[in-house]
Amino acid sequence: MPREFQRGHKARISDLTAGTDLYVGVQITAPGLTFDISCFGLDADERLSDDRYFVFFNQPKSPEESIQLLGAQAGDTESFRVTLDRIPPQIHKLSFTATLDGAGQMSQIGPGYLRIVAGGEEVARYAFNGSEFSSERAVMLGDFYLKDVWRFAAVGQGFDGGLDALLKNFGGEVAEEEAPAAPQQPQTGAGAPGFAPPAFGAPSVPSPAPAPAQPQPAAQGFAPPPGATPPPAPPAPAPSVHAAPTIVAPLAPPGGGQVPPPAPAPAPYGQPPQQPYGQGPAPTAPMPPGYGQQPPAPHAPQAPPGYGQPPQPPGYGQQPPFGQVPGQQTYGVPQGAPQGGAGVTAALQQFKETPTGQRWTQQNKKLIRVDLGMGGQPVLARQGSMVLYQGKVDFSYKGAGFAGRIVGNATGQEMQLMRCTGQGQVFLADNSTHLHPVELQGDAICVSAENVLAFDESLQYEVRRIEGHGIPGGALFTMQFQGTGTIVVKTHGTPVVLPVTPTTFADCNAVVAWSAASQVVVSSQVRMRRNAYPGDTGESVNLQFRGAPGNFIVVQPYEV
Repeated sequence: MPREFQRGHKARISDLTAGTDLYVGVQITAPGLTFDISCFGLDADERLSDDRYFVFFNQPKSPEESIQLLGAQAGDTESFRVTLDRIPPQIHKLSFTATLDGAGQMSQIGPGYLRIVAGGEEVARYAFNGSEFSSERAVMLGDFYLKDVWRFAAVGQGFDGGLDALLKNFGGEVAEEEAPAAPQQPQTGAGAPGFAPPAFGAPSVPSPAPAPAQPQPAAQGFAPPPGATPPPAPPAPAPSVHAAPTIVAPLAPPGGGQVPPPAPAPAPYGQPPQQPYGQGPAPTAPMPPGYGQQPPAPHAPQAPPGYGQPPQPPGYGQQPPFGQVPGQQTYGVPQGAPQGGAGVTAALQQFKETPTGQRWTQQNKKLIRVDLGMGGQPVLARQGSMVLYQGKVDFSYKGAGFAGRIVGNATGQEMQLMRCTGQGQVFLADNSTHLHPVELQGDAICVSAENVLAFDESLQYEVRRIEGHGIPGGALFTMQFQGTGTIVVKTHGTPVVLPVTPTTFADCNAVVAWSAASQVVVSSQVRMRRNAYPGDTGESVNLQFRGAPGNFIVVQPYEV
């Protein structure tokens, strides 16, 4: 029986099947609507850096054939073959998407699904329907993503702008119709980036030569019939504009003309300018200022400097051009100005929100965003940790009850929490500490309550006692989280993760978390003879960790 997924659910591929040769089928229909189903191969930054890994009806396979478009078969609207062990290392995510070809909205679709089949057996299925969407014209259905191992996530995130918004989300550009097309030439993908598909409704015409309008053969659903082999790959697409080197400044003057020869040095102050040998007299009217030039002084006319060439600095008896400080160069862009442009938008571009289809998204090292609409589970967060939210979100007090307060006060593991529910996005942070989302897949982790920022309400948590005779300050307990969901751990500075060995000791005030399977005991360095002398090392109480290979501890460069 296949494992049923809901939007926001994730799982390791190895937990679903031991195979790496997978069949991915998508079923999506609506009366009178046509859909284009594609697969985006994204890099570590979730960008389409190589357009050869945009697999769609006009490019049915990747270069090494690790991703292949198979067509409609076995009741699926579209299907793919994915061979995980053949995917190149630069590809970290495969995003399966569906876009509308023509008018319509995703709210009109009927019940559909994305399923994974391995060895002829269906192992996973994500079911969806039109009630989950509204005016969207494109939707990300599911992802295969690499996080230590390959995993699957049911996404179900829509885009109102259709394919254009989908491409921009993945870092692509949509071809703009800047130049008019030939009168009898139908719109094709010529001149567009390799990953931009042609106009929907007819296959792309690979030949760029103009030809009279001839009736084209009818499209066959952008896929071969069931049982047929995929069509051969079309000719190599035009190089992507993102792969071309960035030119900081023009290498030739505008218009393609030659660079004019440098002008002679300006004449001394009070003398008429001298004409070069063999040239006629200079024009009486002054030349208009060129690129990066200043107009000459009214009382000292002189030939303007060449394109991009600064004038010679004034010497003895010479004056600089009007309005210019001596020794200053007259470029059009100030020295030290950013090459990427000026203005507020360019200055804030590096701080823009990180888009993704995941439930938890880290915006930077100290800020995280949770999408409450994905997964449908509320989130418990530290009171006062919300810095921004979007949508319809409700915040309510999460009490621990009388028994919980007693236990929290007695153990030092009391958490002041709030419940976040609704349909929206919440941004969380706390005192500029570093945040680390940890995804649990049925396993458990021990974290001090002081280091917990937020977690999914689906996780189970309880106070766990540390074995030992006693630690000064009452640090005898910790919190244990277990289940399926995400917990956000905060640290002061960048932590270090170490494997547990029989000789692993950690300061109880610096350790943040450890695997729940580890055995923790108190190790005291107090000795009577040592205490007979004045002074203290400050390291009298430590925690000793023991466990099988695979256990770990997390330590921060800070003592609470």
